Amino acid sequence: MLLGGWVLGPRSISRNKNIPFESGISAYGSTSLRWVIKFYLLAVFFVIFDVETLYLYTWIINVQEIGWCGFIEILMFVVILLLTLFYLVKENIFSWTPKIKKIF
Repeated sequence: MLLGGWVLGPRSISRNKNIPFESGISAYGSTSLRWVIKFYLLAVFFVIFDVETLYLYTWIINVQEIGWCGFIEILMFVVILLLTLFYLVKENIFSWTPKIKKIF
């Protein structure tokens, strides 16, 4: 399908075609922005812990069928999650202020 669009599509070459269009306003300055890595880290942590809550939800629905063995598995899973969260807090991952290095 992509090859068909390329073969059958119109072709025109112009200097203005390669300029980004932003609501009729000509772009000026640099378009690259520097983002702090903490935004990405926080998003990844959110996705990880959100997916893990889905696992917990499915276990909770089936708690009567899985018995004590499954309950112990759930407890181990939650303990590992809490240890991970405590480690992240200890490493100061969720702090938005920069670390100040002591000179002395």
